[in-house]
Amino acid sequence: MAKITLRGNEFHTNGNVPAVGSAAPDFVLVDGKLANKTLADFAGKKKILSIFPSVDTPVCALSTKKFNDHAKAHADTVMLMVSADLPFAQGRFCTAE
Repeated sequence: MAKITLRGNEFHTNGNVPAVGSAAPDFVLVDGKLANKTLADFAGKKKILSIFPSVDTPVCALSTKKFNDHAKAHADTVMLMVSADLPFAQGRFCTAE
């Protein structure tokens, strides 16, 4: 359990926060075409993971747009936007935005 302080208030997570610079464990995600993707699919690039509940919430949508803007300027980096949304919802968001 990790301890996080926000505006002087202490919060505890359900698990430990990874150390900065630590290696990410392998994972399997589903992309917009319903194909599995693993960490190895992005070998050779820096990876930034943004994990959020849903693109259908204003804060998550804004965050996703900001990460996308940042990604355009960093060709050596892949931004993985991970949510509980179905790929169809993420596709709808990408088309609309």
